[in-house]
Amino acid sequence: MAGPALLPRLLPQDSAQRWYVVFVLLLLLAGTGALLSGSPLWLAVPVAVVGALVLAVDWRWVYYLLLITLAFSREVHLPGGLSMDVPSEPLMLVLLGCFAVSALTSRTHVAARFWSHPLVIIMGLALLWSSVSTLFSVDSMKSVKYLLAKTWYIIPFVFVTLAIVRRPADVWRIAAFYTVGAALTVLYTSARHAGRGFSFDSINWAIQPYYINHVIYAAVLALLVPYAFYAALESPSGPRRLAWRIGLAVLVFGVLLSYTRASILSLPLAALFYGVVRLRLTRVVLTGAIIAVLSGAFYFMSQNNYMLYAPDFEKTVFNGHNFEKHLEATYKMEDVSGMERVYRWVAAARMISDKPLTGSGPSTFYPEYKRYTVKSFRTYVSDNPEHSTTHNYFLLQMAEQGAPGLILFVLLVATALVLVERLYHRARTRQHRRLVLAAGLSLVIITFHLLLNELVEVDKIGSFFYIALALLMRVEGWIEEEAASPELPAASQEREA
Repeated sequence: MAGPALLPRLLPQDSAQRWYVVFVLLLLLAGTGALLSGSPLWLAVPVAVVGALVLAVDWRWVYYLLLITLAFSREVHLPGGLSMDVPSEPLMLVLLGCFAVSALTSRTHVAARFWSHPLVIIMGLALLWSSVSTLFSVDSMKSVKYLLAKTWYIIPFVFVTLAIVRRPADVWRIAAFYTVGAALTVLYTSARHAGRGFSFDSINWAIQPYYINHVIYAAVLALLVPYAFYAALESPSGPRRLAWRIGLAVLVFGVLLSYTRASILSLPLAALFYGVVRLRLTRVVLTGAIIAVLSGAFYFMSQNNYMLYAPDFEKTVFNGHNFEKHLEATYKMEDVSGMERVYRWVAAARMISDKPLTGSGPSTFYPEYKRYTVKSFRTYVSDNPEHSTTHNYFLLQMAEQGAPGLILFVLLVATALVLVERLYHRARTRQHRRLVLAAGLSLVIITFHLLLNELVEVDKIGSFFYIALALLMRVEGWIEEEAASPELPAASQEREA
């Protein structure tokens, strides 16, 4: 009689034991399949099943996994001349799928007011215009890939961020995950860089294999500085504040030793923008900037005045061993990297005059621009083996997507910066003002880099461009709720950031 009584005790007694038995059976099945077929791919089946079950329960960990691995992401070339950033883009695709399924099953909810927010509407119009521009593209495959990539950037970094961020602490958690990854790359880079005496000409070697060049490396560190600064202020005294201060010091140290002029200059520029926000001058500054750009464009294009600034081919040099001479060559217009930018800008301007409405199509500047170059501006590095583009994202938008593409992007940035000022002055708590400034100043730093580089499509930087927009929308909701609440104590309404 012991046999029949023993059998029920051997069977799983609860759901945890039943899942364990199922997993063991799945492992046995996969192992048997691998042995019989001689293919190890069978062993991926249990991993895939477990991953699917975990995603079904809670897929937010994928978002945080994406953030902490983002700094280590590397470009992998695919057949057909395309490429993918790994592991970031595969994780973005997973998040895209998870968000879509979760939204359809009503497990994840993004408030209707976010879908109708001006920033979201402008992003939607920009994506729609990119689709129109694709119809006239000189390389449809590249343009379609651009559209797909834009989708799996915007959904994870805008809408998933809106879904995940429910309280202010979530903002600092997002910043912390990326800061940890970025700080580790600084320590790795510094260890390699120190072996060569922190020399200017060895920084691009020291950052390998995690960054394509020192500009991307420095831009990543610079855009995180506002988050680290305000997170340290917001954290209570103790280990957490100390950790943020150490992180801030590591980020600034990395920026300074990156020898990247734009990134170093972007930090004091962000501080100046804080003053602009305090004085309510954002609209004035944006208007002045637009007038200055239009006036400059008119001057250079009228009567071909730009030809007066053609460089001397023999004098454009790269002072790789001396950063001071590198800066000196910059303002003398003898720095090869600066003059190569002018070479691309002239080509972009000529492309724009040829196709002012639709442009050449998204992601088609290279090699299309080579038909529009002016030999007088050619430099030693004009062969462009790295296939880089305009080194100015605003010009790139107009060259590839015409005037509507540029107008929509400028409108997106301007709307976001005006929103920063409005939210800062509407917020009644120091905590909300710090959140606004962290996202807003980071956005300013990214935007400043866009004047000299094209970085929105770079996963390590474009991610936080869109995250900043999402955070501003989320903080706006908190401030509106705050305004509807009873009056706060006077101490909490202090106007210091």
